[in-house]
Amino acid sequence: MKLYFSTGACSLSPRIVLTEAGLPFTAEKVDLKSKKTASGADYLGINSKGAVPALELDDGRVLTEGPAIVQYLADLKPDSRLAPRAGSFERYRLMELLNYLTSEVHKGFSPLFKPDTPAETRKIAVDNLAKKLDWLSTQLAGKEFLMGDTFTVADAYLFTMLRWSVLVHLDLNRWPVLAAYLARVGARPKVQEALHAEGLK
Repeated sequence: MKLYFSTGACSLSPRIVLTEAGLPFTAEKVDLKSKKTASGADYLGINSKGAVPALELDDGRVLTEGPAIVQYLADLKPDSRLAPRAGSFERYRLMELLNYLTSEVHKGFSPLFKPDTPAETRKIAVDNLAKKLDWLSTQLAGKEFLMGDTFTVADAYLFTMLRWSVLVHLDLNRWPVLAAYLARVGARPKVQEALHAEGLK
């Protein structure tokens, strides 16, 4: 398998999952501005959406969208316990979390990465994102991970996004539970390995 990624982007989440599951893979960096891969390939020919991540399977098929990719990877290695069993109610809880993370939290960060976002719009975006982080903080209260005591693909995704708080000048100390969670997940050996692989440590 080959993971197409951009350093520190949401593609870090499937890299963490691949590493945690011990699945063999290669990785190729994508320049999101030029839409070229490190080898010079036209990335739009690989993923016409032009975004990362994309996972190219050994048979040439390509899967896109982070939440779909991480569930696929978890199902390749069910003994990793990175996702509850398919068809179980807990699996739908995981899907519920992934949908919330991608539609509410991930998209909430988007305006904050654009340098031309007007100050008023930025303030609204920060206020909206803060409400999402308030909710996540309550969900994590008294728990190690989003689904309890077990690290799942949802944690790989949330960890990836919480790391962005520094880039957009959002102080996580406002949410001590989230700050502690970020440090706890970041200390996992396989997460450290994934961060090192992208030059993020």
